[in-house]
Amino acid sequence: MSAERAAAFERFLAEGHHGDMDWLAREPSRRTDPATLWSDVRSVIMLGVNYGPDEDPRAVLAARSRGAISVYARGGDYHDIIKKNLKALARWLVATAGCDVKVFVDTAAVMEKPLAEAAGLGWQGKHTNLVSRGFGSWLFLGAIYTTLDLPADTSEQDHCGSCRACLDSCPTAAFPAPYQLDARRCISYLTIETKGPIPREFRKAIGNRIYGCDDCLAACPWNKFAQAGREAKLAAREALRAPSLAELAALDDAGFRALFTKSPVKRVGRDRFLRNVLIAIGNSGDATLVGAAERLTSDPNPLVRGAAAWALAQLLDAEGFARRAHAALGFEADDSVRAEWQAPR
Repeated sequence: MSAERAAAFERFLAEGHHGDMDWLAREPSRRTDPATLWSDVRSVIMLGVNYGPDEDPRAVLAARSRGAISVYARGGDYHDIIKKNLKALARWLVATAGCDVKVFVDTAAVMEKPLAEAAGLGWQGKHTNLVSRGFGSWLFLGAIYTTLDLPADTSEQDHCGSCRACLDSCPTAAFPAPYQLDARRCISYLTIETKGPIPREFRKAIGNRIYGCDDCLAACPWNKFAQAGREAKLAAREALRAPSLAELAALDDAGFRALFTKSPVKRVGRDRFLRNVLIAIGNSGDATLVGAAERLTSDPNPLVRGAAAWALAQLLDAEGFARRAHAALGFEADDSVRAEWQAPR
């Protein structure tokens, strides 16, 4: 990895832009130097798998009573699918060359994007994600660490130029400067990594995004060369293209697990997911969803109850919400939920 990329990562950590993702700050040298992760490594083989969508993922944002799930999470879990293929390739490499290998797909201290840039797969764009001239912004990355001493490929050059489409598309202004991301403001971080209530300042901007965000990726002009992904197991399931918020709000734990079986969405759990759904319900402007939010004000989990209170504050008029808040405060014991009922509208 180049000294420039290592310095950028260290600056990202120093400025606290990683938020609560403490694992990123744990032994950062393991990420910036592959040999620190595995002392025997001599080469890193980087591979990309295209997961380009077959439609503009931003189209669902206009359907306010439906949820927007990030493209990468609409199909099977990429960790399992890509790792299986990488292991097959690694076994061939071991049998052919008699080397040792280790395989990684977003599951260890590996800086996939700088390594992919060094391998010539693409370049890190101003949105900090990899951009490919052949596939745009839609690539999953995997790495094979090997004891083979292989010749290095030519690294890809930056082709962003003066374009700032990705930066200007961000609903929460998560890019303090080109090539810099403050994850604490990123909708993907807020809806996936945040364990508690989503900060109030970002809730309106989230819109109906219930798991991740594709805006900066979709805005990239290099996507004009992108192709729809061909890996069937990564293709979007119809049930996850634009799911009904009302139906999602009715999910119990078993229903959540069934709907998102073999999906990366399952990692957030039912309660955090319903928190996201309730934020979307609050932003929907759809009065028919009041009942769904109302039912969840008695959910066993305070994270869900608090989000339900916020949703009702957006959907009810002042008098109707005041009556509902008065009733709820009579039995609500959780301070964080009480704060949602008492917050200024």
